[in-house]
Amino acid sequence: MADLGGFDASEVKDSEFEALPAGEYRAVISDSERKKTKDGESELLQVKLQIIEGPFKNRTIIDRFNLWNKNPAATTIAQQQFKKVCEAVNIPKPPDSSALHMKPLVIKVAVKEYNGNNQNEVKGYKAVTASSAAPVATATSTKPGGW
Repeated sequence: MADLGGFDASEVKDSEFEALPAGEYRAVISDSERKKTKDGESELLQVKLQIIEGPFKNRTIIDRFNLWNKNPAATTIAQQQFKKVCEAVNIPKPPDSSALHMKPLVIKVAVKEYNGNNQNEVKGYKAVTASSAAPVATATSTKPGGW
């Protein structure tokens, strides 16, 4: 048991953060960790992505890669997705996940509904280029294709 020191939930403001608008954002991986999956039988890499410029600067999004999944198909998909991260930061053989920290990249963010709430989902990664030198955070086209 832990003494909560008079904590009163009625005095705490609700979070004002809503899902980020769909679009592209310049970000960095600010933290990463290897975690067990919900079933406890596999592991994944969880990364915390921090937006580094624009009106949503310092907001974070979590992404997960099932790199060590008991299901080979899930592992293959995760490896293909994680490859895009490594290419975006130009580190094809990271010795550990911390090698990817604080390296700018562009993330493509979508909004999806989950249990009645809007949540963000990372749909792609690419390198920061001269054409992406201006602040990113543009609305995503609804046309198929692209990334």
